[in-house]
Amino acid sequence: MDVMGDKATLLETGRFVQSSDRDEAGEAAEELRLRLAAEAGDVEAMSVLGALLLRRGDLDGAEPQLRAATAAGDRAAANNLGVLLHQRGYADEAAGWWRIAAVAGSAAAAHALGRHHRERGDEPAAEYWLRQSAEQGHALGAYALADLLEHRGDAGSGRWMRAAAERGHREAAYRLARALDRRGVGEADGDNGVDSGADAEAADAASGVAEAEQWYRQAAARGHRRAALHLGAILERRGELKEAGRWYLTSAKDGEARAACALGFLLRDAGDEESAAVWWLRAAQEGDGNAANALGALHASRGETQTAERWYRAAMDAGDVNGAYNLGLLCAEQQRTAQAEQWYRRAAYAGHREAANALAILLLQGGDTAGSEPWFSKAAEAGSVDAAFNLGILFAGRGEDGVALRWYERAAAAGHTEAALQVGIARLRDGDESGAERHLRCAAGGGSAEAAYRLATVLDARRPPEPAHELGEIVHEKSECEEWYERAAGQGHRRAQVRVGMLAAARGDVVEAARWYREAAEAGSRNGAFNLGLLLAREGSEPEAAVWWTRAADAGHGRAALRLALVYARRGELAEGQQWADRAVALGPGEVSERAARLRDALREELSA
Repeated sequence: MDVMGDKATLLETGRFVQSSDRDEAGEAAEELRLRLAAEAGDVEAMSVLGALLLRRGDLDGAEPQLRAATAAGDRAAANNLGVLLHQRGYADEAAGWWRIAAVAGSAAAAHALGRHHRERGDEPAAEYWLRQSAEQGHALGAYALADLLEHRGDAGSGRWMRAAAERGHREAAYRLARALDRRGVGEADGDNGVDSGADAEAADAASGVAEAEQWYRQAAARGHRRAALHLGAILERRGELKEAGRWYLTSAKDGEARAACALGFLLRDAGDEESAAVWWLRAAQEGDGNAANALGALHASRGETQTAERWYRAAMDAGDVNGAYNLGLLCAEQQRTAQAEQWYRRAAYAGHREAANALAILLLQGGDTAGSEPWFSKAAEAGSVDAAFNLGILFAGRGEDGVALRWYERAAAAGHTEAALQVGIARLRDGDESGAERHLRCAAGGGSAEAAYRLATVLDARRPPEPAHELGEIVHEKSECEEWYERAAGQGHRRAQVRVGMLAAARGDVVEAARWYREAAEAGSRNGAFNLGLLLAREGSEPEAAVWWTRAADAGHGRAALRLALVYARRGELAEGQQWADRAVALGPGEVSERAARLRDALREELSA
């Protein structure tokens, strides 16, 4: 047993005033006064002098003073004599004096006696004496009783832990905060459905987290480094980064490696990588795997791969499975496929879901489809959204659309943008327009240009005709489908760009239409090139139009080829016109082929005449 906690509370005497400001001369004078009084038979002086010498570590000097005071009936001296004997290794004799002091009403002695019995496995006796101490308002007794009851699973432990915390016990405050914090997070994460009590439960959870923060503050203010760490984390989640950083710093300086690591991330996010590296180094040297990984990533970003690898290995040695995963990523970037597979496997076997997904991708790229599927499944079942999406791709490639859709739906439900797009496409294929719209909106909102375009087409198909002005002019108000077309076009979607150009042309905005057609055409859209040619031809720029029609026709656009045939026929370049007409016949579609065939035949007759 240690010295029963905080020495300042163990040396029980209300008469012994401790002053941090007293200088050595003053202490010496006080000690002399106490010695003279003790020699004169003053029991109180004997007790205080014994406590003073015990606190100083002078056990030989303290023992006769405490024994004399104890013999005279001083209960504080009996308690402190027990402390002294315990320090000398006479635990049973110490317990005898603690019993005498506890029976006489000493809360400190009852606490010490309760601890003594608990260490010997006599829990009933331990509970009895600890309860005596706690009920007298002794903070250490309340904490020890709470710890005992908690160990037994007794619901009454919370009451005594709170009592100890309220009396200033910092470890009790910390443990009370942790209990409240865990309960609050558990309730907040629970699936309350539409239960009428859901709001009340959420309010209770929030209240619990707020109370936890108060107890963390109390413990942290008393120097509890883990409380400072958790307080910093609460403040960081709330966005109060400056105060969070102060508590992380306090905790880190006290030796809490996790706080040093968290402080490093705060500094990195603030743009101070050098200071971040200093704290990560400190944390990593104390065995923090997360900090070692952060250092590895920092060096990897600078191209210092050997140093990065050394820190990733250090993270792995510290028990952080991310170290093996990051080593896999590093090796994969360097085309060291065999080593990458080795590290991915190590992390995957340890339960790292993203490593399992990466391993599956590596195997799939190597042609081992059968070997990749179990790892995709393992990763997906462990919660990897990317793995669920990849399984969808895998089964779709085999033609198992139903199985693929189930995995896509699972990934989409977790917020995967491309999975939501695939579900939307499947719903459209099945005729479920409302389901398709719902998933396409999710994917488009997540940044998918293809989803935005497809959503726009769905909305466009059911858009009512433009309302007419009373004078017969069309009144144009931008619809939701146009907004989605424009969003997709702005993201570089070529078909959306063509459609936005068409809408602009329809309302007479030739400049805007030309801009979008040109952008699509330059990105490789044959429809964009064809429409740009039409626009230029209408504006009288047929030579430039022919340039864009040529580009479109070369990309397989039949109508563009027919337009070129007509252009060359009008110019009298019959052979060139016939060649483009032949090309238009081959490219189609049917209507174009028929017109092009008639033109070709006419040109052939003209050439043979």
